Amino acid sequence: MSDAASFPEKMMYLDLVSYLPDDILTKVDRASMGVGLEARVPLLDHRVVEFAWSLPHSLKVRGGDSKWILRKVLEKHVPRHFHERPKMGFGIPLGEWLRGDLRDWAEDLLDEGRLHREGYLRPEPVRECWRQHLEGSGDYGYQLWDVLMFQAWLQHWA
Repeated sequence: MSDAASFPEKMMYLDLVSYLPDDILTKVDRASMGVGLEARVPLLDHRVVEFAWSLPHSLKVRGGDSKWILRKVLEKHVPRHFHERPKMGFGIPLGEWLRGDLRDWAEDLLDEGRLHREGYLRPEPVRECWRQHLEGSGDYGYQLWDVLMFQAWLQHWA
């Protein structure tokens, strides 16, 4: 990667060499292999990547829309409802897990007395967030996960 590369080019390069192979493609591989499905990623064929890389940035992003030129090509061949929809990532149902199978583990780590004794986190907002999450009046799974990871780390190293 050249020092003269623009910020968006540097970010695209980082996606290509780290985020894709270390995260997204790993998840696709595990998920597909887990059910005996052979998955292909045709847009990552080196010829497609090289062609896309050669295009000017104005054809890749326009008016805040990414993959602009790809969307224009798709409009001619694929019904709009297939390509004009929100992204659906590889998220896990963490909120449900915390209300279900992981509830006892989380409850132990988020115990009010424990939080007071350790003294790193204010128990009141943590417990309120946990209460709302359990009641279903909010989905705070990812916020709680950060706290739980800290608590688990603390438990391991204390």
